Amino acid sequence: METKISPVNMEERKKLELRSGDTIRVWQKIKEGDKTRLQAFEGLVLARKHGSEAGATFTVRKVVDGVGVEKIFPLFSPNIDNVEMIRRAKVRRSKLYYIREKATKEIKRHMRKIMTTKEVKAEEAK
Repeated sequence: METKISPVNMEERKKLELRSGDTIRVWQKIKEGDKTRLQAFEGLVLARKHGSEAGATFTVRKVVDGVGVEKIFPLFSPNIDNVEMIRRAKVRRSKLYYIREKATKEIKRHMRKIMTTKEVKAEEAK
């Protein structure tokens, strides 16, 4: 039987207990010219697909300046240096795609509050 040489520790990645609802920090290798650096992407795991087979992926979502950003990471990618567990959550769904709409509604509600406070301040100034 042939042994496959991989830059990724396959056993370690298989043992990662990633589930939807977890908050994680993914350290990604970014290549700029001839240098490589690490960049963190911290967010909520929305989905994990294809179990622990070769093509397994997980989707991470975070909000930056009021805009939702999602990235799909291959589990066994050599560009991923490390995956840190920050917070574990108990959820009732395996895919949390409804979080997208929920976040949008929350942002709209927050924007309405900002608009009303600006209007109140404008009236007080007069």
